[in-house]
Amino acid sequence: MIDERLVELLIKAGLHRNLAKVIAYLSNVKRAKAKEIERYADLRQPEVSLTMKTLKERKWVREREVKREGKGRPLKEYELIVDLKDIVRELVDTRRRELNELKAKLDELEKLLQ
Repeated sequence: MIDERLVELLIKAGLHRNLAKVIAYLSNVKRAKAKEIERYADLRQPEVSLTMKTLKERKWVREREVKREGKGRPLKEYELIVDLKDIVRELVDTRRRELNELKAKLDELEKLLQ
């Protein structure tokens, strides 16, 4: 259910493996409960919690609570609210900025040695 090639490319673009797995999964489903993310992204519950916190901070996902039947704590359900293309564009732009900064520093270093 997760496109492993997409995961690998997201990692190479600068995302942590867990973030890449969750984004790849959520991009294929409308929304998912934390337990489903654990199962399909092959993550443990604490990893899902930390990953979802990061994605919420980036404003890439929305969280909502879903009441369970009977008693117990509500379940958390997540939805990707930023299009995958926009996420990729943001990652590419960030990497390009980093490359430009590195190039400028290398050029400066070469000038110092001349």
